[in-house]
Amino acid sequence: MKHRRAGKKLGRVTAHRWALFRNLLTALFQHERITTTQAKASAVRGLADQVITLAKRETLHARRQVLALVPDETVVKKVFDTVAARYTERHGGYTRIIKVGHRAGDAAPLVLLELVDRPETPKAKKGKGKDAKGEKAPRAKKEKQAAAAS
Repeated sequence: MKHRRAGKKLGRVTAHRWALFRNLLTALFQHERITTTQAKASAVRGLADQVITLAKRETLHARRQVLALVPDETVVKKVFDTVAARYTERHGGYTRIIKVGHRAGDAAPLVLLELVDRPETPKAKKGKGKDAKGEKAPRAKKEKQAAAAS
């Protein structure tokens, strides 16, 4: 039985595990979406929600607590300015985990850990027609059929 054994150790010593959590949190708030393993995402998900809850308070003490978890000051500024403002009406559940597949090397289950209600970045649209892509070389099979028809 697993009584009084909270949290996953992820095969790391405590200092290494907390360094991993800090790096994952920094990347998550910087890019608002990261791809990681399912075990790491579920372990860091609660910390990410806790950081956003602290950022919603907008006090100096809360900022210092977030700085203890996210060591990058520019990311902390982004969390307090834009991310926390986005979730003023929401009471928890700031992240979502979407299963992506398996990693090629060791078949570990990969997931997308992302912030809920994040703004979508517009993708670059490719133009249609010959000007956008350039001329395509004709296929050999179609050339034979055109030659046979004429």
